[in-house]
Amino acid sequence: MMMMMENLCNVMQGLKPTLLMIMVQIAFAGVNLLYKLAVNDGMNLRIVVAYRFIFATAFIAPLAFFLERKKRTKMTWTILFQSFLCGLFGGALAQNFHLEAMALTSVTFTSAMANLVPAVTFIMALSFGMEKLNLRTKAGKAKIIGTMTGIGGAMILTFVKGIEIKIGSFHLNLLHHKNGVVGSNTQATISTGNAILGSICALASTISYALWLIIHAKFSEKYPTHYSSTALMSFWASLISIVFALCFERDLSEWKLGWNIRLITVAYAGIVVSGVMIAVTSWCVHMRGPLFASIFNPLMLVIVALASCTMLNEKLYLGTIIGAMLIVCGLYVVLWGKSEEMKKKNQLVPSQSSNKFGTVDIVVEDKNNHNISNGQSQSK
Repeated sequence: MMMMMENLCNVMQGLKPTLLMIMVQIAFAGVNLLYKLAVNDGMNLRIVVAYRFIFATAFIAPLAFFLERKKRTKMTWTILFQSFLCGLFGGALAQNFHLEAMALTSVTFTSAMANLVPAVTFIMALSFGMEKLNLRTKAGKAKIIGTMTGIGGAMILTFVKGIEIKIGSFHLNLLHHKNGVVGSNTQATISTGNAILGSICALASTISYALWLIIHAKFSEKYPTHYSSTALMSFWASLISIVFALCFERDLSEWKLGWNIRLITVAYAGIVVSGVMIAVTSWCVHMRGPLFASIFNPLMLVIVALASCTMLNEKLYLGTIIGAMLIVCGLYVVLWGKSEEMKKKNQLVPSQSSNKFGTVDIVVEDKNNHNISNGQSQSK
């Protein structure tokens, strides 16, 4: 009996990272659905973003202060400027563009476009000389094929509708107008103009996020304390988002939060997604590596697509499914190419147990959440 219990505990311990990453993707899908509900309730998009980072800063800053007060690197002007850029591109710009794209299109559309992040990051890193492309190797060809497949999927997602796919509903439409009338087809149908403008916003959000990844790679080298760097980024993102929101919305009554969907949305986005899920993802990266965490990203798209069709009265088209599948396939091909390159590098460079510092792994988690987790593995 004791042997069976021990084996069961070992199995559960082995499944723990997988179960936690599934929980992370469910949390990310949930914040996208809440975003849509808050926007439908009439909440200003820019105010949503500002409150998200205010809540995130209030949650993460105390953790950073107490957990990393003895490990923090000395603050310099370079570190401060890099944290500002992280807050600008990875926080304020990426989230504002993302929510604008969601308001113009649908939750499923923006979630699918989010999977273009690795492809766009690869193109930008290649332009900046941070990535090398060797078409003679399988890994180099895979990254090119994956990038082109993802871009092709995005084009199909934007311009092709096809037949409508009906998967049924729970007879529960969470979208209601302020006057109590249930959202009609104007909520579910995306015009061509909105689709194109939403695609531009989604692409701008992806580019902002990719820029953040590149900047954050340099930032994490000089300031490797995870919670403190996240707190700094959230602080700058909140300041920038507040200024940006006040430029467009000066009616202070719009900033009031009651016990309603608005408070739930910004608190959930700031505390749960930008706070708790960072720690969970960090632990998974530390245990299984960045590639393990990355392969769960498309799961959010599946959850969002099912929830949007059944609960948000959004229509699902064949073109959306095909485009999303191509984007996900492109994502996995790029990740496979990158993993093959990392394997070759690890084979070429012998491990040195006497090294003081190990490697730093960077994982792209969810553009909708816009967080990056760094796992530092030190050789023993």
